[in-house]
Amino acid sequence: MVVDGLDNDSIFVEVFGHNPVMKVLDFLLTFADFDYPLTEIAANSGVSYSTLQTFWERLVRNGIVVKTRRVGKSDLFKLNTENPAVQQLVQLDWNLVKGSEQEVVV
Repeated sequence: MVVDGLDNDSIFVEVFGHNPVMKVLDFLLTFADFDYPLTEIAANSGVSYSTLQTFWERLVRNGIVVKTRRVGKSDLFKLNTENPAVQQLVQLDWNLVKGSEQEVVV
């Protein structure tokens, strides 16, 4: 994502690519304490809603995300931080961030 000429991609997206799944995972990793409807997940991750629908069920089926509640007609989801694989993703994300902060700019 480029805003005002600045590259705002996270280190996670830079390392693992700009594909829709990585963008959604990056958003969910960044805001893991909150739950969102699919429309907001799509909008905030920069992925179209129809694209999100093509892989969302896979994330649910594999326990990467969980439904937390229903508000009106919308189901809300969040990252499943109880899943050991997700815990490893969170750790990897933190390690990438820490590693990028240690880079020396000359």
